[in-house]
Amino acid sequence: MGDYKSMAAPLEGEGNLIAAAEHIVKALGSNKNFTKDVKKILADLGSQLSSMASIEDNMVEGKKSGIEEQLSVVEEKILSLESDDSMIWDSGPDEVVEYVAAVDEALKLTWRLESQCLNSQEEKDWLRRAHDILQMAMQRLEDEFKHMLVQHRQPFEPELVSFRSSEDDALEEGSIVSFGDESVEESTLRDSISRNSEEFIIDLVHPDAISDLKCIANLMFRSNHDQECCQAYVLVRKDALDECLLNLEIEKLSIEDVLKMEWGTLNSKIKRWVRAMKVFIRPYLVSEKWLCDQTFAELGSVNSVCFVEAAKTPMMQLLNFAEAISIGPHQPERLVRVLDMYEVLADLLQDIDALFSDEIGYSIRIEYHEVLKRLADTVRATFLEFENAIATNTSTSPFAGGGIHHLTRYVMNYIRLLADYNETLNLLVKNHDGAAATPLFPNTSPVTEEESITKDFSGSCSQTAVHLQSLTSVLEANLDEKSKLYRDASLQHFFLMNNIHYMAQKVKNSELRLLFGDKWIRKHNWKFQQHAMNYERATWSSILSLLKDESNSSSGSISRTLLRERVRSFYAAFDEVYKTQTAWLIPDTQLREDLRISTSLKVVQAYRTFVGRQMQHIGEKHVRYSAEELEDYLLDFFEGSQKSLHSPHRR
Repeated sequence: MGDYKSMAAPLEGEGNLIAAAEHIVKALGSNKNFTKDVKKILADLGSQLSSMASIEDNMVEGKKSGIEEQLSVVEEKILSLESDDSMIWDSGPDEVVEYVAAVDEALKLTWRLESQCLNSQEEKDWLRRAHDILQMAMQRLEDEFKHMLVQHRQPFEPELVSFRSSEDDALEEGSIVSFGDESVEESTLRDSISRNSEEFIIDLVHPDAISDLKCIANLMFRSNHDQECCQAYVLVRKDALDECLLNLEIEKLSIEDVLKMEWGTLNSKIKRWVRAMKVFIRPYLVSEKWLCDQTFAELGSVNSVCFVEAAKTPMMQLLNFAEAISIGPHQPERLVRVLDMYEVLADLLQDIDALFSDEIGYSIRIEYHEVLKRLADTVRATFLEFENAIATNTSTSPFAGGGIHHLTRYVMNYIRLLADYNETLNLLVKNHDGAAATPLFPNTSPVTEEESITKDFSGSCSQTAVHLQSLTSVLEANLDEKSKLYRDASLQHFFLMNNIHYMAQKVKNSELRLLFGDKWIRKHNWKFQQHAMNYERATWSSILSLLKDESNSSSGSISRTLLRERVRSFYAAFDEVYKTQTAWLIPDTQLREDLRISTSLKVVQAYRTFVGRQMQHIGEKHVRYSAEELEDYLLDFFEGSQKSLHSPHRR
């Protein structure tokens, strides 16, 4: 074939030369002035030229006959396989080899005809015929290519993808807290996402089909049908990518759809989005890139084009959801979810930069970086809004029973969760000018200068630690204001004792201890103990003053009357305290027991001493309770259920 092709152009040149020479000889032969010898020489030359022209004509005719015959053979092979409804690559290796050889021959014939000067209509018809045969073959190859991509697609089951995850961190008691106009259930605030999942490639198409896909792609590209090949690949793989997102429960939502969603629904969708990102980028999209690279391995940068075209729509679908979250309201209950989104995007950033590293993937790569930046801004803004929401949370009535306020539970549980994002928050809430860490709202702290966060700190000196301590300071200031809603001074201290104790225990018994430090814990232990002492003073000082022994040694009637009046007043006051403070609540069992013991030591001991010394003056019939009974009554305190000393069970 190669020799034939190399001779084609010289033969055509020689034919033209011979024809020109014959024309000259004929013109000279008609000249009557030439001698007989000259005319004989010209006649011999003309005969030789005529003979050469005849040989050349025979060669050209042979060439033309060979092309037509080859066209017919190739056409017959391709048409015979076209008439079969079954797919060629499903028919067996012999049929595949035969078809590929026929297509290759059609391609070479087309090239040969295109390289020649086609003067006759017959030759032009041959070229048109060759193009038609090749076009038919390319259409068939495109169908085979798509069929193979679909037929050999491997099932992808997201639930079988193995990556490490931790149990959901549910906030305790499921209490509801309202910030602004939205209620938040604490138990739904956060699910931990898996981090550092192992990257691996899965076979999205059966490995045995890769060589055949590569063969078809190479044939189509050699035939200048690269665009059709790429379109076929992108069409099939886009469907596969869409199906993957569907299996990951990712819906097609516009930004407007997301912004209109209720938080409960949106919260669930964010959790699914976070999990989907971990699986979709790594391993699915990584494997998709690998498949594309294998299929178009020998065809230059086309692999990047096909991959980006297939991945663009699903990637933008995922990024649009994140963008919608970033421009949504900065409500405090969203903070942990936005942090989850930021962390998963940050964790996958290197994967995205590698997958879309060239100019073709520039738009996706840049959009990814922009969304990550917007989420970072949202975290900062929401953190500030969270602190502001704590500071401005107001109550119009005192919290019943003086127990642990919902705000305290919410804030401390939220802070505990935020500690899990220590490294991320360190990056996002730090001062942009690189200055030392300071609270975001330093003026809202109720502590004095000697209690300053920055001066009284023994934990991890991190940006996160400073800002979380700032939150607790704002919370304390708010609780102090709420305590003033109580008219009873003892209940004010009781309320602050409960709440500060809860704060101290949350820090002590969690990872917050590493951030806040032991000095913070000691200080707040001292604070709640001071409030406990102040509660005891406010409740019992005036009552226990009735039991003071101020009499002289005389036991006259005035002294006896005064003593009896005092003991009656003590009983009346005790009954009132009993009725009131059995309704008060200390949720922490240890704190409740400690305060009962402390109260009992003071009250029962004072009562026992008073009655023991003054029994003969008071008279037994005026003594209503024994010291043991009084001690037993004190065990009913702080249960949150109001009782009376005149209840039947006390009879």
